[in-house]
Amino acid sequence: MSGMTKATKKAPAKTPAKATPAKAAAPKAAKAPKAESTTEGADKLGKTGLIDHLSGQVNLTRAEATSVVDAVLEVVVEALKAGKTVGLPGLGTLNVRATAARQGVRPGTAEKIQIPAGKKVGFKVALDLKKAL
Repeated sequence: MSGMTKATKKAPAKTPAKATPAKAAAPKAAKAPKAESTTEGADKLGKTGLIDHLSGQVNLTRAEATSVVDAVLEVVVEALKAGKTVGLPGLGTLNVRATAARQGVRPGTAEKIQIPAGKKVGFKVALDLKKAL
C-alpha cells in the first residue's frame, strides 16, 4: 500500500509540471488582447480606460488626466451626498431618490422582515443618448 501511495504522490507532481507551462502560456496570450480591449470596444469602460481616452483626446499626461477624472468624480459624489441633482449633458441626470419603508421576505426562511426607508441614486438617460442607442 505504501508503494501505491508513492505512485499516487508522484503522478500528481508530474501532471502539474506538464500543465504549468500550458497554463502559464495561456494567461500571457489572454493578457495581450485584454489590454487592447480596455481602450477599444470592450464591454466595460472602467476608470483606467476613461483616463486613457481622456489623456489621448485632450493631450494631457496620464497623471493630469487621472487628477481630472478623480476631481470630477469627487464633485459628483459630494453633490449627490448633499442631495443635489447632477446633470451631465449628452449623458443623463443623476439624482437622489427616497425609498419608502416596506415589508420584505427573507429568502430561504420565508420570514417577514421590515426594510427601513432609505435613499438610492437614480439615473435618467438623456434623450439624445437614448435615441442613439
